[in-house]
Amino acid sequence: MRFLLTNDDGILAQGLQCLEEAAQSLGEVTVVAPDREQSAMSHSLTLHHPLRPVKRAERRWQVDGTPTDCVMLAIEALMPERPDFLLSGINHGQNMGEDVLYSGTVSAAMEGLAFGIPSVALSFAGGDMRTDITRLGELVPMVTKVLAHLTSLPAFPRDTLFNVNLPPCPVGEIRGMRLTRLGRRVYSGSMQPMKDPWGRKIYWIGGGEITWTGEDDSDFRAIQEGYISVTPLHLDLTHFNVLESRSEWWRDP
Repeated sequence: MRFLLTNDDGILAQGLQCLEEAAQSLGEVTVVAPDREQSAMSHSLTLHHPLRPVKRAERRWQVDGTPTDCVMLAIEALMPERPDFLLSGINHGQNMGEDVLYSGTVSAAMEGLAFGIPSVALSFAGGDMRTDITRLGELVPMVTKVLAHLTSLPAFPRDTLFNVNLPPCPVGEIRGMRLTRLGRRVYSGSMQPMKDPWGRKIYWIGGGEITWTGEDDSDFRAIQEGYISVTPLHLDLTHFNVLESRSEWWRDP
């Protein structure tokens, strides 16, 4: 199998290193990742200046662009053959609920899906792995098992990617995998007012508190209970239940 790996934390990120080590025993790995952190870039494309890929090693490239740029460039220019799977991550932090709308990690997997390539986004729900790189050695065998399971499914769901979140508990305490749906989260206090060195008011987006809601099979509940959350996502954002109930509320103009 041929794997294309990317991320949104940059090519030097510990999570990408972990994912690369985990995938190497399953097939040929090509890494095409941003040259710097691109978190919360969502599905952004670089349209107003050219991209410059720099080859760092065999089948390893860094790109001065977004995660979506990396996927497009890898598939259309850098790889001699299309990958069998695209793997994005491992993100330094959770990607659950509405996070998937902002996440460069998930959007890179979405871009793979747009190219017709089965894709998996992986995130570590415990926070930034740079704070404790010893977690990497613990995570690699577990991530290999997750990837082996997902890439060997009898029929990878059509037009679907898997959004995987790894719980922060010790590997030996992980209780298994759950197929989940997106939860709902609300941030409060995430707009931080500050002043620049000249006393002018500025705002920094970040921090705050999260309130989660959702069904029993929501992603965040699986993480809270020590399970690996696997959420199937697709590109079609159509609300089909609303379409089917249009006779109740819709009137033709």
